[in-house]
Amino acid sequence: MRTLYQFPLSHFCEKARWMLDHKELDYVAQNLMPGAHRAFARLKTGQNRLPILRDKEQWIADSTQIALYLDEHYPEHRLLPVEGRLRQKVLEIDEMTQELGRHIRRWMLAQALSHDHESMEILIGEKGYLRQFEKFSKPLLKTLLSKGYALTEDTLAQSREYIKETVEQLNQTLIENKGAYFAGSRFSLADIAVCSMLAPLLAISGTPWERDSFESMSDEYRDYQTYLSELPLGQYIKNIYRHERNARIDWRGV
Repeated sequence: MRTLYQFPLSHFCEKARWMLDHKELDYVAQNLMPGAHRAFARLKTGQNRLPILRDKEQWIADSTQIALYLDEHYPEHRLLPVEGRLRQKVLEIDEMTQELGRHIRRWMLAQALSHDHESMEILIGEKGYLRQFEKFSKPLLKTLLSKGYALTEDTLAQSREYIKETVEQLNQTLIENKGAYFAGSRFSLADIAVCSMLAPLLAISGTPWERDSFESMSDEYRDYQTYLSELPLGQYIKNIYRHERNARIDWRGV
């Protein structure tokens, strides 16, 4: 059985789940504790980040490397064109979303730690040591995340500006493409990358960021959600999730 080591709320892990689901491959989503995951990741793959896919004896880190691995070993339902200009375009869009994803992660973590009780509950998990000792684990987790992701006023300002500029660029690219997809006439890694990175800003139904109420969220988050929802890019993301996101497992993991 394949295992995807993940954080449930990570949009990079959502990207990996989506790729495996698109390929119709069986797997288990195994949750790791933020902070403590670094030792595990370095031991298995020589780097610090998730997601990590274990496929038999193979350990593959980084969502883009997972995509390339899956297309090589499981070519049905390809994520990228085999060659040519269109393949390069897909990879360029994917690369753009990597940096965008890091800034969205920082901004959303700041939202979760300051305003969002629901997200903190997901981070703690439904069972296990973090839940059993939540009186101590919650403040510890907040400290680890704040330091680990450099959540300061200056870095958050930088992230807000980067998100704003990149969203405008992606929105213009989508308009110029004049199609239902970001690269060519078929669904690809480019669409998965764009949609999974921006999904936390839209609280899309069926995702880890879905919520019944936005009262606990900041005015800044609510305002940006409204802005993005009204763009062609926001409408495209909702449409892609509606028609292309066929989840095969529960994102909450085990």
